Amino acid sequence: MDLYLQSLQFTAGVVVPIFFIVLLGYILQRTRLIDDAFINTASRLVFMVALPTLVFMSIASTDFQAVFNPAQLGFVFVGVLFSFSATWWLAARWIKAPEDIGAFVQGAFRSNYGIIGLALSYNLFGNSGLSQASMLLALVIPTFNVLSVIALTVPMQGRDGGDISIRQITAAIIRNPLIIAVLLALPFSYFGLHLPKTLDTTGHYFANLTLPLALLTIGGTLDLKSLKRSSGMAFWACAIKLLLMPLAMTLAAALLGFSGQDLAMLFVLFGCPTAAAAFVMARAMGANARLSANIILITTLGSILTLSSGIFALRLLAVI
Repeated sequence: MDLYLQSLQFTAGVVVPIFFIVLLGYILQRTRLIDDAFINTASRLVFMVALPTLVFMSIASTDFQAVFNPAQLGFVFVGVLFSFSATWWLAARWIKAPEDIGAFVQGAFRSNYGIIGLALSYNLFGNSGLSQASMLLALVIPTFNVLSVIALTVPMQGRDGGDISIRQITAAIIRNPLIIAVLLALPFSYFGLHLPKTLDTTGHYFANLTLPLALLTIGGTLDLKSLKRSSGMAFWACAIKLLLMPLAMTLAAALLGFSGQDLAMLFVLFGCPTAAAAFVMARAMGANARLSANIILITTLGSILTLSSGIFALRLLAVI
């Protein structure tokens, strides 16, 4: 029991501050200290500048060669593709509105690994966990973003029987600021390059804007009435994100021979709540941003129990 309480306490310490900033955004919007104009501008700033800078700084500072693990990276890539495909298959047969499909799919497969995952990995395994998590982050950031662009673009193009344009989808992927940031950062990671100190400090200033600003806009977008209307979609997205996918992927990884730190890292990656970037992209690309905000809020709170329980189970089984 003490072991479980320790896991619960640490997970809550990582997740609860995120919830409080979302709650603050909700209160600020209701008291008119921030308005829709601020939310729109802040969301665009995060999408175009702050979040790409955070992505660049995270990947550029990773020692690519030291933590490269082809087997684990391959499993993560296939696992993300599977979770994305399975979620879309379910959504396409149940959800009618095209703007809801992309929000649902993103909410069910996209993890907040860059914030919660890195923190948990460091707490569990120290610097080795942080380095390994950073390499996984370098893979999942472009993967999440390419798949998110597809999920948010294809249903909207296909509405009213319209043709789906591969050229437009490709253009949307190429122009995505987060994908551009990854491509620019990879040479720094691979060749061990470093930014000049002034640029590095400036980059960290912008990167530090990302999480609080994104979470405030999520809170400002929350609508309890919309939460009630979308409760079915939000519930299933959360169940897939926090229960079905982590359980399925962790069992599959164990059957394939992953163990110890590698297995625990995979559980954390697939078990993290939905990333705040899902809301930013949904809003920027015309999908149901309120549904995305609801899913992020619910998965963030729910992950306190699911991540803690999973970590406790792995420790009980002597995996970690």
